[in-house]
Amino acid sequence: MIARLWHGWTTQQNADAYEVLLKAEILPGIAARKIAGCRGIELGRREVGSEVEFVTIMLFENLDAVRQFAGADFETAVVPGKAQALLSRFDRKSAHYDVTAQLRF
Repeated sequence: MIARLWHGWTTQQNADAYEVLLKAEILPGIAARKIAGCRGIELGRREVGSEVEFVTIMLFENLDAVRQFAGADFETAVVPGKAQALLSRFDRKSAHYDVTAQLRF
């Protein structure tokens, strides 16, 4: 299992609009692609000073599934234009981790 982590930051004023865009359009759009090996997406949000930080954690069965999502240069972040317009800054690359344990309660 591979976890793909990415961070983006908004102003306080854009945070709610960005979260709505993610939940209403971007995340459902990813799900609609029905990428074989994509096992889900988690979204986190926290206030950091004058900014709001968002983190996405996408789970994939393997790097081939990540490539189906992101393309051959799979480390490059996938950030649609609508999202970029609301972000003040964001990771240009996503980090990928081998998931060595999962525990859910």
